[in-house]
Amino acid sequence: MSDSRDRLSKEPGDEPPSGGGLKDRVPPEAIRAVPVRHWGRWIGVAVVFALLAALFQAFRGADINWDVVGEFLTYDTIVEGAGKTLWITVLSMLLGVVLGVVLAIMRLSRNPVLAGVAWGYIWFFRGTPVLVQLFLWYNLSFVFETVNLGFYKDEMNDFMTPFLAALLGLGLNEAAYMAEIARAGIQSVDHGQTEAAHALGMNNGKTLRRIVLPQAMRVIVPPTGNEFINMLKTSSLVYAIQYTELFRAGNTISSRNLAVMEMLIVVTVWYLILTTVFSIGQYYLERYFARGNERSRPPTPFQRARARARLLGSRGEGAGSGSVGGV
Repeated sequence: MSDSRDRLSKEPGDEPPSGGGLKDRVPPEAIRAVPVRHWGRWIGVAVVFALLAALFQAFRGADINWDVVGEFLTYDTIVEGAGKTLWITVLSMLLGVVLGVVLAIMRLSRNPVLAGVAWGYIWFFRGTPVLVQLFLWYNLSFVFETVNLGFYKDEMNDFMTPFLAALLGLGLNEAAYMAEIARAGIQSVDHGQTEAAHALGMNNGKTLRRIVLPQAMRVIVPPTGNEFINMLKTSSLVYAIQYTELFRAGNTISSRNLAVMEMLIVVTVWYLILTTVFSIGQYYLERYFARGNERSRPPTPFQRARARARLLGSRGEGAGSGSVGGV
């Protein structure tokens, strides 16, 4: 009985192989990994390089006086125009952000009058072009000859300067878009946060300042940075109402020296410099407000470059040691 149990408990694979044992076994063949070839990527790279070479060749043979570009890149009028562009952009964004947050709160209010006024404001300013709004403010003297604020009275032509018309046209238009961005950020915060704050005795204003808005900034900051960069470029429209910003400064100089394309290149370089600087600032601002949502902050471009350099260095050292060992 015990012999039959022993035979049943043995598996077929437990028996040693016949005909010589383990010495006769053939070792398994080494795995040879074949990398996947991405032919589409190489074709795309070749097409991009061909287009870049064609573009370089076209500009190389173009009738452009690059000496004029270098000369006027730091010209006083151009630098002053760039400063005015930056100034009107910052002030318009401040006006747009502050008024946009107010409109977002009004839009979320339970009061139908406040919500209706905010909706009507957003509907009007988002539904009309910025250039039309600039001309409406600049030509307001056709409708109102004087401005009377009680404590201040003046002719509308003297009051509505190109700078003020540009500020109102850009800032009030931006407020409509910022209102929707702020509203989306506020609504992204879980309603339980508000209920918990009210349970602790906070009123609505304190809850909004201390609890809701700090958490909503993670959603509000990225599109706000994009709006700032877009405002930086949209400010070129104010040249039409005689405000001497960067584009108008370049256009004025080109009308005198007839270097139209050269001055357009100068203006383009300045816009690229400004947008690049603020894009870097936007990245670090987003990284700062993302610190409470992620376990670790995302690496900066410098940290990524340093990590890649270390990786390449370690690979080089590994290859060198391997070759020495092989010798």
